[in-house]
Amino acid sequence: MATFVRQKKRLGDMLIAAGLLTDEQLREALAKQKENGLKLGVLLIQEGYVSEQQVAYTLHQQTGYDLIELTRYDIPQDILRLVPDGYMLKKACMMPFEYDAYDSQYLKVAMSDPFDIVAIDDLQVVTGMQIMPAIATTSDIMAAIDKYYGSAENQAVVDQYNKEREQTYEVEEQIDETIENAPIVILVNRIIEQAVRKRASDIHIEPMENMIRVRYRVDGVMQNSGSYQTNMLSAIVTRIKIIGGMDISEKRKPQDGRITRVVDRIEYDIRVSVLPTVFGEKVVMRLASKQNLSKNKKELGFTDRELARFDKIFSNPNGIILVTGPTGSGKSTTLYTALSELNSEFVNIITVEDPVEANIDGINQVQVNVKADMTFANALRSILRQDPDIIMIGEIRDKETANIAVTASITGHLVVSTLHTNSAAASITRLADMGLDHYLIADSTVGVIAQRLARRLCECKTAKAATPEEKRLIGIPQTDEFTIYAPCGCSKCNNTGYLGRIGVYEIMNISRKLRNCIAAKANTEEIEKIAIQEGMSTLRNSAARLVRKGIISVDELKRIVYTNDEEE
Repeated sequence: MATFVRQKKRLGDMLIAAGLLTDEQLREALAKQKENGLKLGVLLIQEGYVSEQQVAYTLHQQTGYDLIELTRYDIPQDILRLVPDGYMLKKACMMPFEYDAYDSQYLKVAMSDPFDIVAIDDLQVVTGMQIMPAIATTSDIMAAIDKYYGSAENQAVVDQYNKEREQTYEVEEQIDETIENAPIVILVNRIIEQAVRKRASDIHIEPMENMIRVRYRVDGVMQNSGSYQTNMLSAIVTRIKIIGGMDISEKRKPQDGRITRVVDRIEYDIRVSVLPTVFGEKVVMRLASKQNLSKNKKELGFTDRELARFDKIFSNPNGIILVTGPTGSGKSTTLYTALSELNSEFVNIITVEDPVEANIDGINQVQVNVKADMTFANALRSILRQDPDIIMIGEIRDKETANIAVTASITGHLVVSTLHTNSAAASITRLADMGLDHYLIADSTVGVIAQRLARRLCECKTAKAATPEEKRLIGIPQTDEFTIYAPCGCSKCNNTGYLGRIGVYEIMNISRKLRNCIAAKANTEEIEKIAIQEGMSTLRNSAARLVRKGIISVDELKRIVYTNDEEE
């Protein structure tokens, strides 16, 4: 029969023993803990001293409790019925997930703090079972609670909202959307929190004829999250407008706003767009966190060869570097990652963005404001008088902005920006189409990165023999037997077959030969041909390599790269 020992060890001492925390950091954290009363583990993660994963692993090593990923478990209904209310679990950050294999009187429970004796005792009383703690991260536990209890919790909030309306006989606009425990406030908070825990990049709140539909974009694909009665639309939109700093009385014009929210100790910057439609105002919220936007470049999915080409481009002291791709292809993440690496006390970095997606310490960021005549072009003119070393332009949209960027790069500045084109070579011809002289493009451009985001196959993927057409697409001889992988679906990936995304890159370093080719007004095909001869891997070839490695599926290759052309 399984048992556990209640050993009370100090988390700070454990982390110091594991080499993850210094004595000085612990002293600083303990001093802050006296001020705000937070748990030490929460404070250490919040201050950035350690990560959730490091805390969980240290607890596992020091206590001997199992370290688990809740996403791997499909929790049975009879366990969920033991605790019908998810609020208790959320408050204690714990989640029951299975019975002990040796004794069904013992219930295994994932906890972020296995030393929370009060929470363990309370759960024993509620369930009538002995509790066996296991260790999981807070975000993993909260995501599981949302998955299994979220719909019921949201419905309870909706019921409370309708009950209050009936009692007060007030119209939606008169309901107070500012009181923190008001049902609408709770519902909007939960919609945002659930989106974060499902790894969504966008939240869509869509008014339809007979309902309000809520959808999340996860790994680039829309997923239904729930629906609500149409009588709630006005209150939901009003609440979002209040926290987004918008005009709640204006319902006929589009509006933009911004919200900052902390979910599971990570701060999220949320850009809000409200658009009037025939059935009411539609809301789209784009979620971004500083952590996700400024990753380590090794996390972006570069091969060693691509990483070398990337480093070579960004080692240039001046010139233009372009990152290109459609909306949602990860361009901002690539730029922010590069800027974070270039950021030091010895350089002056200024950005002009529309909008500023995430604040980075040590970088001067300027927000475009068309109403105040702060356009990309006007902002750039002012920036050039601010003695910059590196300038980041959110997007080159017109000839005026492009001309200033070229001038800045030729006069000794490193300029990085984005374009919307299909390939690296097409970015050069796009600049020419804007009206820039070819010789100026050739002189100023030092590198172009085209990119896409492909969905990674979950570990539940299934093997299959490649068909002749699939062999052709991924560059395998027809006579060879070759195994590729297809999506399957499990509890970890929410039965989609995919989990997370990986960058697919086409990196074009501008060599002397390419400069001459660009100056001679070569077309896209000619530029691409020379770049390939000099070692550039096209988007299609990069995606095909990921298929051959079993990282992505052939369907993803087809989705992100046009494949109806002739064989290369």
